[in-house]
Formats: sequence, structure tokens, C-alpha cells
Amino acid sequence: MSGARRALRIGNASGFYGDRFSAVREMLTGGELDVLTGDYLAELTMLILGRDRLKDPGLGYAKTFLRQLEEGLGLAHERGVRIVANAGGLNPAGLAAAVRELAAKTGVPVSVAHVEGDDVMPYAEGVLTANAYLGGAGIAACLRAGADVVVTGRVTDAALVSGPAAWWFDWAPGDHDRLAGAVVAGHVLECGTQATGGNYSFFTRHDFTRHEFTGHAHLSRPGFPLAEIEADGSSVITKHPGTGGVVTTGTVTAQLLYETQGARYLGPDVTARLDTVRLTDDGPDRVRISGVRGEAPPPTLKAGITRIGGWRNEVVFVLTGLDIEAKADLVRAQLAGVLEGVADVGWTLARTDHEDAPTQETASAMLRLVVRDPSADRVGRALTSAAIELALGSYPGFHVTAPPGPAQPYGVFSTGQLPADTVPHVAVLPDGTRLAIPAPAPTPVTPSPPPVPTASPSPRPPAGPTRRVPLGLVAGARSGDKGGDANVGVWVESADAWEWLRATLTVDLFRELLPETAGLPVTRHDLPGLRALNFVVTGILGDGVASGHRFDPQAKALGEWLRARHLDIPVPLLPSPLSPFSLPEVSRP
Repeated sequence: MSGARRALRIGNASGFYGDRFSAVREMLTGGELDVLTGDYLAELTMLILGRDRLKDPGLGYAKTFLRQLEEGLGLAHERGVRIVANAGGLNPAGLAAAVRELAAKTGVPVSVAHVEGDDVMPYAEGVLTANAYLGGAGIAACLRAGADVVVTGRVTDAALVSGPAAWWFDWAPGDHDRLAGAVVAGHVLECGTQATGGNYSFFTRHDFTRHEFTGHAHLSRPGFPLAEIEADGSSVITKHPGTGGVVTTGTVTAQLLYETQGARYLGPDVTARLDTVRLTDDGPDRVRISGVRGEAPPPTLKAGITRIGGWRNEVVFVLTGLDIEAKADLVRAQLAGVLEGVADVGWTLARTDHEDAPTQETASAMLRLVVRDPSADRVGRALTSAAIELALGSYPGFHVTAPPGPAQPYGVFSTGQLPADTVPHVAVLPDGTRLAIPAPAPTPVTPSPPPVPTASPSPRPPAGPTRRVPLGLVAGARSGDKGGDANVGVWVESADAWEWLRATLTVDLFRELLPETAGLPVTRHDLPGLRALNFVVTGILGDGVASGHRFDPQAKALGEWLRARHLDIPVPLLPSPLSPFSLPEVSRP
């Protein structure tokens, strides 16, 4: 949009396939917007769409998006809002055609474009899906050509924001700092209401900082976020007036730490330096992001690959009352013969039982058996039936949570790297013209200067008495999955707490607090500008979310487990009274 230099107002209406259906209407009617985005894709989603495509080659896209447009298309046209979504999944051309059909049916005169080229299945064998993560340049090209709706396949989540920003401000591929600022804003928006208080560690604060409501009632329906992006790449994260939830430096910090790895956030358009991000309070429900430095993108693109890994099944035995361990041992012994030859057998005993419990449920523990094998027969109904046959000849009180079922296929997610100049990136414009998007030219990397630290380079924990209490009394956390790896971002809100956290929470202590990480590679990254540490745990999720390797297969609660662990914390850092409700919210200069 040549000449347009006012801030771009860009909102989000979906953080995953299955998010709040009414969000498109709410965002279009709740306030002013220039662009509305929707993120529908995740590792598990690609597997789901791949199975859809096997059943019907005409599918492979997020059908929910099309249903949302039955109302949203007309609303967006009336308000002059462009729509950009990655709902095209494995079939962006098919979704674009379906949107055109919907527009003709409803009489809404919109132009539709799409971005393709991410599907690299021809280069991979024996897989269900294989997609490179494209950047935002194709989206920008579609918008420059006048598209009202742009649907894509697999682009990076942040590209849904950086692409429109590049169009709006006529940024060039070498505008690394500006693009990096938009990428950071896009990363904050991509998961929807996680930026407005959803899944937030300190959700129980009585006032949730400066906002006059009690408890967490205001979070019953948090509004979706939007960004006001300036020509220099800086932005303000906010939400429509009167919507639920809150936007604070804390909620934005939490989302910035979500599913990230090192200080350099690699992307196909730019490498954003997360260690240069500065957050400041810009008023109620407004947080300014500034200072973001960018570097050239890497010469390769990440590719996500899904395949059917085999077959799995599970049985959950309920153990009630006394002798829980002995009951579990009996079941394991009784099924040992049946499980011989099964490729992978996992037993987990969750001691959810309480002594002298007032209800039967709270007197019970759960023994979970999970089996995996290349053969569906080995882990099929015959195996689960054998478990049920124990009903009258096993431990007292025998019962299970569900009847025996057939084996189910499970997916495996892996990643690879492809040279960026070998992956076709094509913008299919509203008139059908196919515009090839070149990969960014190799650019000499000039390292950005290190950020100004917010604490001493040699931190020392505060002296004085300590109390053994949960880490979560002083620290927030946000965790998530990256294929088979998980990240745990931990942050604090004061300079003193940051000195203590940086000196105390070493990799060794992290492993001690989370014993499930013992023996796995753990890497710590320091982000002083956010007063945060980011831990990447390699391999804890096995073959990724679709494999169901772990009780929490996406590591969503790994950070909350860490916060619940007890350690010695200096008394001056603890809230007074000793409660998470009174922790202060502060700006980061």
C-alpha cells in the first residue's frame, strides 16, 4: 500500500484449528481493523489434514474457516478488512476456489488469492505430509495485487503478520529490523488469547494488575489480540475495547517465550533477535514492543514431515483404596505374557489417591498402559480384551475407565532443512497470474550489538534468609512443543528476582526439579531484556505430539509443573502476604 504510513491495525481470530468459532465475527465487529489473520495449522493439524486428504484429495484444508466466512466474508467487505489465513493447509488452491464459490453464492464481491509451493511431497517418500515453512513475501504480493482474501498453505505463523506489514509499508527484503519487529508482533498474536491472559501463570491475581475486576471472572471469555504496527517495525499489542482478558507486559512476555528456542528466532524472511526485544507499558491493555533487531534469514527453510508411525492402544486401570502399589504390580505381572513381542510397552502409575478420602474418586489411582507396534494386530482388540478378561480374577475393586478398543494409528513428526532457493514459493494472484517469489538474496550478516543488560553480568542471589516454597510464587512460565522437543520459558518481573533466577536456575537444578528431563539434553538461553530464561529439552516428546509419547504430549503444562516445585527462595523476593495474588506487574525499561 504505497504511501500508507499510519499504523497497520492487524488482528488475530484463530490460534489453532478448533479455536473459538465466533472469533471472526467478534474481531470484525469489535473495532477498527485493516487486516484479520487466522492461524489454523500446527504439527498435529498437518497430520489430521493429511488423513483428510487421503480420504478425499479435494480436502486437506481447514473446513472451519470456510464456515466462518459464511458470515465473516460480508462483514469484512463492508468494513474494508483484508483476511489472511493459513487455513489452506495442504490444499490452498482448493480452499481459494471454495472461497470464490462462497463469495458468488453470497453475492460478496471479493477477490481471492492464495500462496502455494510449500508442499514438498515430491521430494519425500513414504510420508503423509511434507511441507516447507514459507515466509510472508507471497502474502505481501497477493495483497499488492488487490486480494481481499489470501489463503496459504504452510507458512510460518508469524508470516501472517509480517507479510501484511511488508505490503502496508512497502518494506524491502533487506529491511531486517522492521521485518523482525513484525515477526515478533506476529509471534505474540499467533496463539490468539494466550496474549490476552489465556493460559497465564498469574491468572489468580485479584486485580490482574491495574484492571478493576476480582478473581479470574474477566478471563471467562478473553478477547483476541491485535497489533498496531508502525513503519519502523515497532508495535503496540492491544485488544478491542470492552473485550475480556488483559494485555500486560506479563501476558506478552509469556507468549514471547512460547515455543521458542534460542535468542535468534529463525525465519524465512528474517532472523529476529529476541534478546533485543523491549517491552513497555503503553497504557491500559497496551504493551509496546520496540528495539527489535533483525539479521538475514538462514539459507535454508525448515520442513515439517508427518508419517504414520505405527499403531497404539491404551488401557487405564483404576486402583482404589489400600495396597495401590501391590495392585499395580499384580496387573503388570498378569499381562506380562500378553505383552511379550510388543514393540513398545509403557506403564505409568499416577498416584491421584488420597488417604482417608471422602469420595471414591479421590481414593483412586490410575495405572495407564500404553502400547505401540508396527502391527495393528499386536496392539488391537485382542490385547485390550485380554486386559478386560482380568476383571474377575485380579486386584480387588478392578475396573477400567473405558471398554476395550481397536488399535489406532499414531503419527510421527520430524523436521528437516531444504535450501531456500530450491523450494518454489508462488503467489497465485486474483487474476490467476502465478508470481514466483524469489528466496532472499544471500546477505552478509552484520551481528547486531548486544542488548543493554537489565542486571549485573555476574548476578549474585540476594543475601539473607530463605523459605522453601514453590518457584511459581515469584516466577511465571510458559511451555510448549517443537516436534519431539519442548521448551520452558521462565520469567520474573523485578531486577532483584532476575539476578536470583539467573544465578540459581541452572540446567542442573532444572533437571533436579523436573526429573523427567534427567538424561536428556537441556539447553539454557538467557534473555535479559525479558528477564527470562528459556530451556529447550531435546527429545522429551519422542516423535512429536501425534505419537502420544508422554502424558502431556505437547508439554503444555511442563512449565506449570516447574512452578509447582519447591526450592529455597530469598524472603525479600516473596510477595507479602505470601500469596501469588500480590505479585506486582512492572514495565521493563
